[in-house]
Amino acid sequence: MNTHKKIRFRKPQAQDGAEVFRLIERCPPLDTNSMYCNLLQCGDFADTSLAAVDESGKLVGFISGYRPPERQDTLFVWQVAVSPEARGQRLGNRMLMALADRVSDEGVHYIETTITPDNKASQAMFARFFSALSTPVEKKVLFAREEHFDGAHEDEVLYRAGPFKLAVALAS
Repeated sequence: MNTHKKIRFRKPQAQDGAEVFRLIERCPPLDTNSMYCNLLQCGDFADTSLAAVDESGKLVGFISGYRPPERQDTLFVWQVAVSPEARGQRLGNRMLMALADRVSDEGVHYIETTITPDNKASQAMFARFFSALSTPVEKKVLFAREEHFDGAHEDEVLYRAGPFKLAVALAS
């Protein structure tokens, strides 16, 4: 369902943790983490994460991300969640662009994420996002089903895009 409500982006706060947990539960195939993990994402990783709230203040989208310690020029996007009622507005792409804009001011020029081969929605969303950045994308299996997950989880394929120049992407 498309609500067409005005959506505002902001840094998450620790108080958002429980709501983030419930949002991710409603967004299969995303893996749920502990509520404590979501609290840490909203608090300790607020600078590299993003909350999307509608006019009523309800959380309708969330991106968790972090800068890997050895690659401070990189933002690793851990999860992108969009509530079912906010879908159909390209909210995921809009959130990604807003977060990339924020972190590019701090020297981030690469975006990484992992996507399972069966998650076609995330593949399409990131393909649109990377296309808007007009940047090369490299792909490789980061965590293999058998080697890392004992066969209990699909491969996690790493997508690495960059370097990007955000001014060009925002103008298009």
